[in-house]
Amino acid sequence: MSIPESGRRVLVSGASRGLGRAVAQAFAAGGDWVAVHFGTRAEEARVTLDSLAGTGHTLVGGDLADPAGAAAVVDAAAEALGGIDVLVNNAAVNIRHPLAETSYEEWVAVWQQHVAVNLLATANLSHLVARRLIDQGSGGRIVNVGSRGAFRGEPDHPAYGATKAAVHALGQSLAVSLAPHGIAVASVAPGFFATERVSARLEGPEGAAIRAQSPFGRVATAEEIAAAVLWLASPAAEWSSGTILDVNGASYLRS
Repeated sequence: MSIPESGRRVLVSGASRGLGRAVAQAFAAGGDWVAVHFGTRAEEARVTLDSLAGTGHTLVGGDLADPAGAAAVVDAAAEALGGIDVLVNNAAVNIRHPLAETSYEEWVAVWQQHVAVNLLATANLSHLVARRLIDQGSGGRIVNVGSRGAFRGEPDHPAYGATKAAVHALGQSLAVSLAPHGIAVASVAPGFFATERVSARLEGPEGAAIRAQSPFGRVATAEEIAAAVLWLASPAAEWSSGTILDVNGASYLRS
């Protein structure tokens, strides 16, 4: 069982802007059909859709924090594309909440939001797509977007670091259980990369320190992270199932 190098049907969650947009563009440029998922940013998702090379792409809106919403997203994507071959779990929240500055009520709410979106939505989408892949009998790919913060720690965003670590662990568990069905599962663990969301930080007083985290003296582009996602979804990457691929410009090394 193997998937083709192009002409695949790809669902990218959280693709309205930033890394999700870059991932959608990378797949489309290679000849794949992409379902661009968005939660609330419909206009930005339309910009993503209009930027994609080729035809046959589609927009899919829905609240992934709601299990029924996740199921509706997968159903809509599969109906529009005629099936799904690749899932990229990119949707995430990342809200600042250092413990010493955060009330208990806010702490609880932020943790619940991170778990619902970063972890449970990833788990639910993975189940929904994997069941379709098993029924199709043609194999497939699931690629999760994790984070360097799962290893380095996130003192100002602890729920983000913890849920991304859980996403890595989930991907490794699914890699083992889904391999007999020809489904490879892997994760990328990016360091800091430039998007609209962090542009103010990069242009502000802390920008130099952020760039200095890497010995290259810069942060990544979203396209560099997308390239890693694209490779992990390729037929050539099957034997890398279960991996957590560091894409951080040597800013954090582990062995």
